[in-house]
Amino acid sequence: MSNLSYIAQNHGPWSTYLEQIERVTPYLEHLKGYIDTLKRPKRALIVDVPIVMDDGTIQHFEGYRVQHNLSRGPGKGGIRYHPDVDLNEVMALSAWMTIKTAVLNLPFGGAKGGV
Repeated sequence: MSNLSYIAQNHGPWSTYLEQIERVTPYLEHLKGYIDTLKRPKRALIVDVPIVMDDGTIQHFEGYRVQHNLSRGPGKGGIRYHPDVDLNEVMALSAWMTIKTAVLNLPFGGAKGGV
């Protein structure tokens, strides 16, 4: 089982995004060859962010940066700071940004970060 399959089974935001793509696929016959591209992020980076807290201890936070699709230009998308952010959510947010910029005909791809 690939990592993407495992994440999709989690029934989180990425799974929701994949379900949305499946639902609109019949209406995208002219883009049939690109459907699989929409289902896969171009790249994902997972990083460790060590932070020195006020009491002097060091806490480690996991950070993510996902570039979903860059075919229309550089990746547009900020950083989400939230205690519950995870790779599943960041992948979905980057994918939705890909769709949003394409619908608005902006010269950007979709990306997102999260810590």
